[in-house]
Amino acid sequence: MLQINNVNTLRDLLHYSLGQYPENKVSGFARKQMLRYKEFGSLVYKAGMMLQKDNIRKGDKVIILSENNPSWGIAHFAITNLGAIAVPILPDFTKGEIENIFKHSGAKAVFYSKKLSANIPFDKLPANIIKYDIELLDLIQEITDDASITDPFAAPLAENDLATIIYTSGTTGTSKGVMLTHKNLVFQAKKLSTIQPLVPGDRFLSVLPLAHTYEFSIGLLFPILNGASIYYLEKPPTASVLLPILNDVKPTLMLTVPLIIEKIFKLRIQPRLTKTPVIKSLYKNPFFRKRLHAMAGKKLKTLFGGELKFFGIGGAPLAPEVEKFLRDAKFPYAIGYGLTETSPLLAGAHPSATRYRSTGPAMEGVELKIINPDPMTGEGEIVARGENIMAGYYKDENQTQNVFTEDGFFKTGDLGVFDQDGNLYIKGRLKNMILGPSGENIYPEEIEAVLNSFETVSESLVYELKGKLIARVHLNYEELESKYNNLKDNAIQLREAMNDRANQHLQEIQEKVNAEVNKFSRLQMIVEQVEPFEKTPTQKIKRYLYL
Repeated sequence: MLQINNVNTLRDLLHYSLGQYPENKVSGFARKQMLRYKEFGSLVYKAGMMLQKDNIRKGDKVIILSENNPSWGIAHFAITNLGAIAVPILPDFTKGEIENIFKHSGAKAVFYSKKLSANIPFDKLPANIIKYDIELLDLIQEITDDASITDPFAAPLAENDLATIIYTSGTTGTSKGVMLTHKNLVFQAKKLSTIQPLVPGDRFLSVLPLAHTYEFSIGLLFPILNGASIYYLEKPPTASVLLPILNDVKPTLMLTVPLIIEKIFKLRIQPRLTKTPVIKSLYKNPFFRKRLHAMAGKKLKTLFGGELKFFGIGGAPLAPEVEKFLRDAKFPYAIGYGLTETSPLLAGAHPSATRYRSTGPAMEGVELKIINPDPMTGEGEIVARGENIMAGYYKDENQTQNVFTEDGFFKTGDLGVFDQDGNLYIKGRLKNMILGPSGENIYPEEIEAVLNSFETVSESLVYELKGKLIARVHLNYEELESKYNNLKDNAIQLREAMNDRANQHLQEIQEKVNAEVNKFSRLQMIVEQVEPFEKTPTQKIKRYLYL
């Protein structure tokens, strides 16, 4: 039987798990029958036979465009175990982006869901692209052993072979094809246990897109390596869909982005902590606020099924007031830091070892350091080295060379600083940093955190325009409207009152923010952003659209 020390490729990873946990439940839709590991492995093998029969060979690119479901993982393992290269596409990519990925990657085949098929511009693509309906993967069970078909996974596969190309849709506005090897992904899956140990009885509830390396590595490869189970949703994770499933599945681990827990806090928890004048008055007192948070935390744990032991948050900064609540509530949260280019995790901590506003120390086997630090603050660009660092950007040697230092460290483009215990604190993106009039470093993300702490602010964006520091603010209109219930019968009055209230609030917010931040970070203007900001899959605002 294969030993974990000899697991070097995704083929090895699956082979190891099939040998260790054949009867364990591996994946399925919540409230429906789950596949067992041995059944999952059989379907991967037969999907590999299907690909081989259609002349897909080692090095060929195969796209996956689908919502999360058990077949997604089957398709990915079949592609990569064959030695071909999986090219996952995020479900919210535009038709133009999808067309560009098909052409840039040179894909020979595609697994797609019926729901997303309309987003694929087949009329603009070569006619010989092989098409697989990912929802019909059950039909591969009809494939019988054929003497003319050899083992699809017999070809040699090395740890440095390319496994996947992930096209990012980041805040910079340009998608790049990140090349991740088998070694990158297997290293990540192995080392994650040093932060959060897993046991075969653990249950993951998957709510983030598998086409993002965050969910793929930590929410698919990591549990499969350790014999855990993964539950998927058949509908988007709205409150009405999620709450009953949380009660049924009782997940022990979940991965989320800050927006999910921030919405829960602002819409469900905070209003209850300020619903009466007495509670609101007590909430302002740190002693009572901590106890109110602890009481609310018990209810939140019950809401998530009562057995949660790891609630991973990544992809964007978490609001400070929400993190304070989670700490007071003793909720098992953990904030991780990483990028698509790093497979993704670089730093993280177990929920019992989190530090306020920190992502924790470097993951075991990853080397992190700060280059070009500010002599006063020690803040500088974070660079990383380890076996999880990408092979480069597909068909872009110049860009690849630009993101590595001479001594082989990957330049993350993020600014940070370490404390004396080695915990990393992220300050913001290097490209977003604004240079003040006297050479001060202004971090828009820090000002946005103050703005977003207001109940009436949903999200914000800070930038420089003609030497002035400006903020665009999308307001929480439900909160504003609730203050004008007595005007609901008069639509004109309500609209006028809302406009007046919005303008008044923006002025109030500007004054309060400027009283909190340092002198050179004070805002000269706040502009109302009427529509929600467009965001990346990890819910970061696409800044380039607004600058």
